[in-house]
Amino acid sequence: MRQFIKKILFYFLNTVTKYEKVTVSGFSRGLQNVVFEGKNAVPDRCNFSGNIEIGYATTLGYNNILSGNISIGKYCQLGADVALHATNHPISSMTTYINTNLFQGELQELKEENKIAIGNDVWIGHGVIIVGNINIGNGAILAAGSVVTKDVAPYTIVAGVPAKPIGKRFSDSIIQEIETLQWWDLSESELENIKPLFLKNFTNKETIYE
Repeated sequence: MRQFIKKILFYFLNTVTKYEKVTVSGFSRGLQNVVFEGKNAVPDRCNFSGNIEIGYATTLGYNNILSGNISIGKYCQLGADVALHATNHPISSMTTYINTNLFQGELQELKEENKIAIGNDVWIGHGVIIVGNINIGNGAILAAGSVVTKDVAPYTIVAGVPAKPIGKRFSDSIIQEIETLQWWDLSESELENIKPLFLKNFTNKETIYE
């Protein structure tokens, strides 16, 4: 009987719910704090607090935590257990403790408020943590397990704790061409017209139009 009840609960908790702009699977909290642009996907156990904007077709991962003032561009992919913290505890005051157990929570006004801005077509790997006032450029890749505490340039791959650049995805000329193209702003019919570009391998190339 107990196993049967567990199966029933599991079924209902993992039911896929499709809203106008987002598909939600399982149980997530704070969805009211998010503005979805459309074709977004939120899996189980995501938690949202603050002021969050998620761009068109961007998909999240299992157990993502987004806290604070955060904007994510279009066509981004977030892996499981990713955490974005745009707020931080005070470090220049008497204490970092801002819980309601001390002075009824009055010290919460000392909390540091930052902004995390993530561009378009960004891939954020499993277990990445982003903390502070951070800008992530278009096309960047944040390797699994990285802790990002500094800005990441467009089409740059970063890894490590703290995360450091380990390379660029393309030559500077190709990066400039893609930035000029801004394919993420095109309609689906316009994307169909340039579909061959997405099927090319740009390794050791200097232009996307070869």
